[in-house]
Order: sequence, then structure tokens, then C-alpha cells
Amino acid sequence: MLTVTGAFDDGATYTVQITGRADRPVIGSHRAAALVELHQGETIALSPTGPMSAVAGNDEASVLAVLREYTNVLEESGDVPRHARTPRG
Repeated sequence: MLTVTGAFDDGATYTVQITGRADRPVIGSHRAAALVELHQGETIALSPTGPMSAVAGNDEASVLAVLREYTNVLEESGDVPRHARTPRG
């Protein structure tokens, strides 16, 4: 499980764990959870140079990308997030 510490634009700080669960993508901050929920289904870059992915609660990499994009991530520790497998078609 990945632990992320960061701050919102207004200076409020948070520490969350990215769970990899669709029903509860992050635990530890209601505000961070609401942010992830707000962006579910949107396309986001997983890193500054891509690839692009749809934000999904069970996709740890896309959840981390939301936190990196919309907050100031100060620290990441724990397991490296895995990108959810998507069927090719």
C-alpha cells in the first residue's frame, strides 16, 4: 500500500493510503477521497510524459496521478502503484 502526504492549494495537509479498491480508493482524508471521486472516469497522464489512463478507484497509478495533478504531493512511501490492466480491443 502506498502512503501519500501532500497539501491542497489552501495549505491544508493530508496523509492518505492508496488502497487499490474501487469502493474506497484512498483512506485517511475525506477531502482527498472526494477529489479522486470527482475525477473518476476522466483521462489523466500517469507521468509528465504519459501514458494516459482513465481515473479508476482500483487503479492505484491513476489515483496517485490525480493527487499529483491537483495537490502538492510532498512525500510518497510504500509499494509502487500498479496500473490496472485494461482489455485491448
